[in-house]
Amino acid sequence: MKKIISYNVNGLRSALTKGLADWIKAADPDILCLQEIKVTPEQLPIDFFEELGYYAYWYPAKKKGYSGVALLSKQEPKHVTYGCNIKAYDEEGRIIRADFDTFSVMSVYFPSGTSGDHRQDFKYRFLDDFLTYIQTLRQSYAHLIIAGDINICHKEIDIHNPVSNKNSTGFLPPERAWVTAFLEMGFIDSFRAFHPEPHQYTWWSFRHNARKQNKGWRIDYQFVSDTLKNKMRHAAILSEAHHSDHCPILLEMAV
Repeated sequence: MKKIISYNVNGLRSALTKGLADWIKAADPDILCLQEIKVTPEQLPIDFFEELGYYAYWYPAKKKGYSGVALLSKQEPKHVTYGCNIKAYDEEGRIIRADFDTFSVMSVYFPSGTSGDHRQDFKYRFLDDFLTYIQTLRQSYAHLIIAGDINICHKEIDIHNPVSNKNSTGFLPPERAWVTAFLEMGFIDSFRAFHPEPHQYTWWSFRHNARKQNKGWRIDYQFVSDTLKNKMRHAAILSEAHHSDHCPILLEMAV
């Protein structure tokens, strides 16, 4: 059984000051996918992760203090791929993939469109290019688990107020349609496969006491190739973790 956790830490150094290290020890994932690390390896006590028994792979953004992803695994991967060979996205450190004997895991951090039309257009280009990238990748790597912050709520059940947010980036009709198309390509929203109930979120604004009132968005996912459907055992949102404006998400796989 593999325990895979994905977590947008909104700054790894900040999260470590809030007890993330002890939390990782207690949660004890086999694979840990991190997003928005906002740090380079030389700025971290890398030995800490090695002491916990992890092989650690870092893909920071070119711009310091921005974006970046990482992937930690207790089992050494057969191969690790950094980026997707598209310069605009790779400079922002948005994709890292580790291949194992029977499956591959990808840590991804999709762009947000919250800073204006220019970034929303960038987000739409990323969505189109990512879809094409995954279509091609699946020809060689059929058993994929794509974990991370995709910055999109798929359905009304995934956001606390779908009416007032209907024109908000992250819940725009084209974004939501993209998730539908992505799933129809042969992926499973692992959390919803186990939990159809409402009021389950992974991100809350720091403003207006949103987290305490559970006025959130579900924008973090672990998408599983349908070839691995029978290997899924459990999925959960770990909302008790408070190191970020996101919380971690868990997937257990019999792989």
